[in-house]
Amino acid sequence: MTLAEAREAALEARRLLRRGIDPIDERKRRRKAEPLAAVTTITFADAARRYVHDHRDEWRNPKHAAQWTSTLETYANPVLVAMDVREIMPAHIETVLRPIWLEKQETASRLRGRIERVLDWCRTKDYRNGENPARWKGNLDHLLPKRPKKSLAVKHHPALPWGELPAFMRRLQEVGGMGAGALEFLILTAARSGEVRGATWDEIDLDNAVWTIPAARMKGGHEHRVPLTDDALDLLRSLPRMAGSPYVFFAPRGGKLSDMTVSAVCRRMGVKAVPHGFRSTFRDWAAETTNYPREVAEQALAHVNADKVEAAYRRSDLFERRRALMQEWAAYCQGGGDG
Repeated sequence: MTLAEAREAALEARRLLRRGIDPIDERKRRRKAEPLAAVTTITFADAARRYVHDHRDEWRNPKHAAQWTSTLETYANPVLVAMDVREIMPAHIETVLRPIWLEKQETASRLRGRIERVLDWCRTKDYRNGENPARWKGNLDHLLPKRPKKSLAVKHHPALPWGELPAFMRRLQEVGGMGAGALEFLILTAARSGEVRGATWDEIDLDNAVWTIPAARMKGGHEHRVPLTDDALDLLRSLPRMAGSPYVFFAPRGGKLSDMTVSAVCRRMGVKAVPHGFRSTFRDWAAETTNYPREVAEQALAHVNADKVEAAYRRSDLFERRRALMQEWAAYCQGGGDG
């Protein structure tokens, strides 16, 4: 200790004595607090990594963890990476968000929410206290400009008019190939492209004519049973199988068929519809040409009931009524039904 440092220490000791504090006791207290301070200090980058690690199991899609990490590293870390989370203020969050606030609205909103959740985690872990600087209402809404509201118009997937479907199906069955087979099965089951492309043989019960899609592969997060019509069963029985591949519709090397492969069939056939649009074709046909209740068609599409009270009371998946509906749909697709 230099002479100047010794004089400063003595002066500090006298200040403590005037306040009634024993300098020796104070030095001991500070020494005990130093290790605790080291433990409760964390940088934003470390906090973000730990948050993603702690929560990755609750995300249904493994890509979510990668998306979280990529977003934070790309946009937040250049400003916050080495900062102690206790030092982060609303102005720092503003610096992160402002460059993309108007140009990349969806990315900016997700980024703000993710920073907020990381800092909430930090507060729960006692790494920081006080208000969350990434909170929007009453906080960042005073620092960032209001953004123009997006158009509320719903963007629909291009769909084939239901009146044109029988002719399209006849042409489709002449195309051949795994992509065409997947598209035909998609139409007959009114399923989503990802559900069809990810279908495995262990999900298919040919004897009972049921395709059971596990909850992990469903958009709504619930297991979905699909009644298989005679035409769907004939299609499945005609498909080749690849040793070592679990997929019903497989890529050349045995992996899952790509979305582009199925979409390309529509383009080659010269129609403006996309695979997902055939669900709208089915829905319009059911509404305009059948007497089935709305909820039967909605269950066939595996739509989540927005009315939570109604959903709580409806325990049945209307399977047998859906089987009859899908059989009529298949007959119409083949041109043998009058709707």
